Amino acid sequence: MRTLRASEIGSYLYCRRAWWYHLKGHESQNQAELAAGTSLHRQHGRKVFVSGTLRVVALAALLVALVLIATYCTVQVLQ
Repeated sequence: MRTLRASEIGSYLYCRRAWWYHLKGHESQNQAELAAGTSLHRQHGRKVFVSGTLRVVALAALLVALVLIATYCTVQVLQ
C-alpha cells in the first residue's frame, strides 16, 4: 500500500479527474503557471524564515538590554 500525502488528498478533493490523470502519469498542460506558483511559494517561504529569524534576534536583543538595565540599576543602588 502506498503512502498518501496531504497535498495529494487536497488535489483529489479539489478535482478528482485531475488527481486521476496525475496518478496515471499525464502531465499538466499549464507547466508555466505551476512553475510560477512554485517560485512564489519558495519566495514566501524565504520571507517567513527571515521574519522568524529576525524575531528571534529581536527577542535576544531585548533580553540583553533588560539584563544590562538590571545590571546598571543594581550597580547604582549598591554605590
